[in-house]
Amino acid sequence: MRAGLLIGFVAAATMTVLVAAGAVLVIDSQRQHAHATPVSCNAALGPTQPGQQGRGATDAGNLAGEQLDTVSRIISIGQERDLSPRAWQIAIQAGMTESGLRSLDYGDRDSLGIFQMRPSMGWGTPAQVTDPTYAINKFYDVLEAIPGWESLRPGDAAQAVERSAFPDRYHEWEPMAVYLVETMGEVPDATGCGPGMGSALPPNEQAGQAIDFALEERGKPYVWGAVGPDSYDCSGLMLRAYESAGITLPRVSRDQYQAGAMLPVEQAQPGDLVFWAYDSADPATIHHVALYIGDGTIVEAQQSGVPVHTRAISWDEAGLVPQAVRPGV
Repeated sequence: MRAGLLIGFVAAATMTVLVAAGAVLVIDSQRQHAHATPVSCNAALGPTQPGQQGRGATDAGNLAGEQLDTVSRIISIGQERDLSPRAWQIAIQAGMTESGLRSLDYGDRDSLGIFQMRPSMGWGTPAQVTDPTYAINKFYDVLEAIPGWESLRPGDAAQAVERSAFPDRYHEWEPMAVYLVETMGEVPDATGCGPGMGSALPPNEQAGQAIDFALEERGKPYVWGAVGPDSYDCSGLMLRAYESAGITLPRVSRDQYQAGAMLPVEQAQPGDLVFWAYDSADPATIHHVALYIGDGTIVEAQQSGVPVHTRAISWDEAGLVPQAVRPGV
């Protein structure tokens, strides 16, 4: 446990006491559980790979009293407004990115407060935007007005509120925000994708046919851009395998990532698609896809000089995207 953050949960009646960096934050457990409105599972929201939660705890270990007080306010106000834990996560990521979760009295141009709101842009008066309670409520007001915000990746939702010139920076604090929601907010599974979620998704009835097709193509050469019948690239093989089962997939791997229900990759079932990216946390960098066939094995068209083949997969191998996709579901 890092010296910067000592977290201990002391049960006393219905109260939880969080001791952190000399500050004592008291959270009402009964109220939290009553207002922790869950949302449907989306494995693309929040870290699911081994090690990501460890990183979140490490990042949280660097927070001090004012920052933890801000997190506590974000969570408690979110609960009072009956907002889902995903909203708390979005606000934490935005606040950490904009101000380090501090109510600053300075910023770029006239930006102020936790979320660096600009009075000149209609966010409120300087006194209002530097008041943490006002700022958090204002952030939630704008968030709730964004159509489909709960289906966005939290960093993207934060960007939709903040409209920053550097939209990708909000993703950096995703593991830490999940960790804080799950510990300080007492939410066992912030993404809604806990153990067994993969088996809770409806089965893909066409998976067997897709697997049979892909296995029959073993030995055929890899050719970039090829979609069969004599050669394939990675996504071309997936396209034809599922086409044989009556399911039409997009042509390229990055689009195939959006072609079904998502689940944590370590819960993949036979017929699910698994992906690799240059940055495993950023689906925009996906460059490879394969078909999981069960028992820790995939079938794939991998690269030039290597024919279609099967191989073992490790859930923590480099570049593996944390989400699998179940086509047709």
